[in-house]
Amino acid sequence: MKIENETLAFQWYFPFSIFHFQLAKPSVSAIVLSYRSPKDTLGCVRALLTQTIVDRLEIIVVDNHSDTDSIGILRTQLPRDPRVHIVETAKNLGYGKGNNFGARFAKGEYLLIINPDNIMPPDALEKMVHVLKSDPGIGILAPKLVFPSGLKRDSARAFPSFADVFIKRTFLRYIFPGRIAAYVEIAGREDSSSAMMDVDWVAGACLLLRRSFFEELQGFDPRFFLFFEDTDLCRRVHQAGKRVVYDPAIVVADRERRLSEGGVLSVLTKRTVRSHLVSAIKYFLKWRGQNG
Repeated sequence: MKIENETLAFQWYFPFSIFHFQLAKPSVSAIVLSYRSPKDTLGCVRALLTQTIVDRLEIIVVDNHSDTDSIGILRTQLPRDPRVHIVETAKNLGYGKGNNFGARFAKGEYLLIINPDNIMPPDALEKMVHVLKSDPGIGILAPKLVFPSGLKRDSARAFPSFADVFIKRTFLRYIFPGRIAAYVEIAGREDSSSAMMDVDWVAGACLLLRRSFFEELQGFDPRFFLFFEDTDLCRRVHQAGKRVVYDPAIVVADRERRLSEGGVLSVLTKRTVRSHLVSAIKYFLKWRGQNG
C-alpha cells in the first residue's frame, strides 16, 4: 500500500530506560482511529495493553486531524510504551480512509480495526486471533458488542435494501418489525446458541482480518467518508470468496450512543445523519442490482 503525503507526524513513544529495546515483529497491528475522542482512545489503548498477547501486539493510534487539543492529550497521556505509536493526518480523512492510512504503518500478520469507544477484555484478542488462524475461510471476524446497560448492539446484519435503511430510521420500524428483524439478521438466532455464525456484514467497530487480505481488498473504499464503508468491505469479502463471521462467545464493550442516530427529519439539522444519507446513496449506486 502506498503511503500518501498526508502525514503530519509519525511518533514512536519510547521510555528512556528502554530506548534501545528492539521489538520483535508483531503478530497483530491494532488501528485506533481517533477524532476528537482522546478520553475514549486512552481507555481503548490501555485495555489493549492488558491483552494476553500484548507481547505480540503493536498499537497504531491515528489522530484524524482532530484540530483540537486531542492530539496534545494523546501525546502526553498515552502510555509510553514501545508498542504504542501515533500517526497524524493532515486533514480529516473520514473513517475508512483514516483506517487505511493507519494500516499503511502496520507490520502485523493480523489487523485489528477497533473504535476508540470499544474496550476489549484481556483475553478477547487472543481468542479472535485463534479463531481466525484456525479457519482460513474466514475473511472478517467480529465479536459481540455489548453496551454498558447490558444491551447487545445489533452489529451483525443482512445486506440492506434502501427500504430497510428508510424503515429503520422512521416510525415505520414500529409498523414493520418483521422487516427490521430480518435486516438485523442474528435476531433470535443467538439466544439459543453462542456458536459462531456466518453473516452478511458486521459493523466496523471491532474487526479482525489478515493484513494481507485487507491489502488485497485495497482496504476500505475511500469514497465512503463515514458510514457504509463496513457494509461495502464485507460485500467485497464475500465477493473474494471469504466469509464474514460473527462470534458471540467473544464479548467486547461498546458505547451506546451511535453517530447515525436520529430520524429522517434530523437530516436537516444533524451533520452525521446527512453523511449517513450520502453514504447510503453511494452504496446503493455502487451495488445497484445486488442490494437486499
